Amino acid sequence: MLSIDIRSLDSRAATVDGELAADDPVWQEGDPLPVGTVHVTGRLSTAGAGRYYFSGAFEGTAAGECRRCLTDVHTPVAEDAHLFFMEADSEGAEDDPDTYLLDPRAYAIDLRPAIREHWLLAVPAFAQCREDCKGLCLTCGADLNAGECDCPPATADARWEALRKLRSDAK
Repeated sequence: MLSIDIRSLDSRAATVDGELAADDPVWQEGDPLPVGTVHVTGRLSTAGAGRYYFSGAFEGTAAGECRRCLTDVHTPVAEDAHLFFMEADSEGAEDDPDTYLLDPRAYAIDLRPAIREHWLLAVPAFAQCREDCKGLCLTCGADLNAGECDCPPATADARWEALRKLRSDAK
């Protein structure tokens, strides 16, 4: 469960152990979605009047494409998360970009939007299927990991010949 009743935090901190599903409405179009769920664990406690602190971690597997050959790639993602929540009418609440604002009349803290934001920062922007991925042929688009294509070898641009000659003369 990723929504915690604020009133329960008055007496003790809340232990968080929940899942954020890939089909949850918190995800937006274009987000790198998890394969399955994102498992969130941690502790949410008060940090003063109208202030709350979450310390924990999340882990899951991100779905994406290899940056070289465009095959599907599943990348493990695991990060620590330290989140600070503050009522919107608190002093200095609007000025701190690292603070998640709460409606002063709210009865619960929903961790899902903050976990989504941290997930987006943790997922690698450029995944590869393997370290030695050869990618796609620039001419015909064939997957070079499956074997060589039938395209003729690329010829050097004659306009660069003078520079190549200078480079070979310098050696």
